[in-house]
Amino acid sequence: MDNKTSLLTPKRRSETSAGSLHWKILINKILVYVFLSIGAFISLVPFAWMISTSFKTIGEAMTSRFFPSELHFENYVTAWQVGLFSKYFVNSLAITFITLAGSLLFSIFAAYAFARIQFPGRDLIFGIMLSTMMIPAMVNIIPNFLTVTWLGRIGPIPWTNNWPALTVPFMGSVFNIFMLRQFFAQVPDELYDATRIDGGGHLRFLFQVVLPLSKAPLMVITVLSFIGSWNALAWPLLVTNTPDWRPISVGFLNFVTEAGQSFNLTMAGAFITIIPILIIYFFTQKQFTESIARSGLKG
Repeated sequence: MDNKTSLLTPKRRSETSAGSLHWKILINKILVYVFLSIGAFISLVPFAWMISTSFKTIGEAMTSRFFPSELHFENYVTAWQVGLFSKYFVNSLAITFITLAGSLLFSIFAAYAFARIQFPGRDLIFGIMLSTMMIPAMVNIIPNFLTVTWLGRIGPIPWTNNWPALTVPFMGSVFNIFMLRQFFAQVPDELYDATRIDGGGHLRFLFQVVLPLSKAPLMVITVLSFIGSWNALAWPLLVTNTPDWRPISVGFLNFVTEAGQSFNLTMAGAFITIIPILIIYFFTQKQFTESIARSGLKG
């Protein structure tokens, strides 16, 4: 300790230390906000470019000019008509909500069984199921296609070129089961004991206690399942050959002609397709972030 520091009273030394700590915290906050701002800018630039290009002429869309010289709102009308969005939009809504309903139903019951019910081989089955998450999705396409083709031959209704092939294979999401299982396992056992004393069983405990406490993770899997089903393209192209059940993502193929791709119409169509996703996330962002903060993927 030097002479100047030794001459300071304990009160002054405490104030000096507190002031130094205050400046360190302030600098750390500034650095965090700077990096977050840079990340937000990088993320928003492609989105802004998409919106800007959607208002350009096809000639301006081929240049590096960021802002259009004139706003062409008719691009959205043309994109809606050329992309056959009036048909595909309804198809996507039907496919998405059927998939979402089935995914929530199966994921909730499977996650509760793995989290709260003791049965032989539970941990082994759960581990094997988790290992399937390491398999790339593209690897499963051919086995799934053969399966839905076979089921369509023996079943009362055809699966290919129909809603079963577009929805049923995605109702059993391993990620959804895993996330809900992690959250269900954190519910105190005392609440289940209280339900049993009150004369209830597993179903009553699930619907009256567990699910009301699990609104945040349910919102997360709802948003993720909605986005995954809404944006599907490769699988719908494989299992459909007519526009009857094709989703909205297939409509983008109509923007590609022999003369090339109409980038302005493609960007207008892209903005139209993400509107439902933006609406869903706007109403569920609080629960989404709350689930990541509270439950996350903890064991």
